[in-house]
Amino acid sequence: MLFWHNQQEHLWPSPGELYPGPPSSLLREPLPLPYLKQEELPSIPSAEPPCPAFQYVLCAATSPAVKQQEETLTYLNQGQSYEVRMLCNTKLGYATRLLKSVVRVVFHDRRLQYTEQQQLDGWRWSRPGDRILDIDVPLSVGVMEPQVLPSQLNTVEFYWDPTKRTSLFLQVHCISTEFTPRKKGGEKGVPFRLQIDTFKPSDKELPPEHLHSAGCLIKVFKPKGADRKLKTDREKIEKQPLHERDKYQTACESTVFMECTPWPEPSLGPHPPLSPLALTSPHSCKLLSPERLCSSPPFTVDTSRGSPARDLNPGASILETQQWLHLHRFSNYCRMLANFTGTDLLKLTRQDLIQICGAADGIRLFNTLRARPIRHRLTLYVAREVSRQENEVPKNPDSGFYQEISLDELSAVELMGKLAEFLALPANQIHRLFHQGPGGILILLSDQVIQNLKDESYFVAVVKKVQNPDGYYLVLT
Repeated sequence: MLFWHNQQEHLWPSPGELYPGPPSSLLREPLPLPYLKQEELPSIPSAEPPCPAFQYVLCAATSPAVKQQEETLTYLNQGQSYEVRMLCNTKLGYATRLLKSVVRVVFHDRRLQYTEQQQLDGWRWSRPGDRILDIDVPLSVGVMEPQVLPSQLNTVEFYWDPTKRTSLFLQVHCISTEFTPRKKGGEKGVPFRLQIDTFKPSDKELPPEHLHSAGCLIKVFKPKGADRKLKTDREKIEKQPLHERDKYQTACESTVFMECTPWPEPSLGPHPPLSPLALTSPHSCKLLSPERLCSSPPFTVDTSRGSPARDLNPGASILETQQWLHLHRFSNYCRMLANFTGTDLLKLTRQDLIQICGAADGIRLFNTLRARPIRHRLTLYVAREVSRQENEVPKNPDSGFYQEISLDELSAVELMGKLAEFLALPANQIHRLFHQGPGGILILLSDQVIQNLKDESYFVAVVKKVQNPDGYYLVLT
């Protein structure tokens, strides 16, 4: 348990002071954080960027077996409570009210990002009643109104006071090997991204103001597996010659979250609307420069007024083009294509896109921009039965005109539902669906008969009223 010392001012000790460890050549001193100390650091030149407003520190050691220029990797044990220290620079004016933070565990592997919803649904089915991410409330300090939504297994949220010491204890219950083919060993497990987004709640039911986002890369092992893996990595590096050790990062006793772009605002709020997009994950963060921050997941877009998820309209504005890129998981290149309209993007050649996005994403973006519309499996043309008398005006002006009905499942239920909508009849009152065969015989339309219908056939729908049971028969002649 972490014991805090009473102090008059908002002073934060470094992780190395609170969590001393054995001296090792693989561990380095904690990075100096100027705003966490009372005194100014004269060694820092004025040209350095200002201190960040927030810092999140995960009290778990990073792996020494990570090469230079790669993101740090931290090993966690399944179900174990790990402390995340929430640090805030109160001099920047955020100390006037409570802040809200949302914590998520999402996929880092791009291959899994494309099927994330299916992966989460499969995990929910195999582990009923369990969660991917939880808050250990008894151990947490300064955490207020913790909320866990049953429909979002990988998300928790809470409020905290930036003027007081806040320690959040998290538990990750899924292990990395649960999402690998054939459930291989722990070293082959997939990495996850632990991301924290912080907001300032606004008044008058307005969306909260985003303040800061950061994340780190983790792998989750079975109990005590993370300790064994960390020990193995240290022994592996110690056996390397000195010139080979320089290729790897120096491990730290704690993991500092790296800044990244926020989760999209439409999915935030006290009770966000859930959709298949609400659980998708961001792409990987890069630790190189501020221009190469991690990308955000897709926007939640209302597709009822059009479908930006399918085709990019040549007349799309810059904002609509950005939303289209997010929806198709090209968020990494939104900054690079920030001023492109739909016309600009569609004019780019395949080679242009490869030069901008690289070979894999460039080819995928080119194919997505020029994707052909999905062809339905069966298309039928159906008209309503016209009046029997030539001089009688049809009651329905659409009588005699054919309407296209497209089928994807090739089932009688699907056809019956679309015919009911076309004929303005209650679907639950259509008892039978027939097809007039040779000699005027009525053939019951089953799934097998529908699957053998010729594409682009045309029929006239005859509605027959029946008394027992009350309803209708439909005959396609």
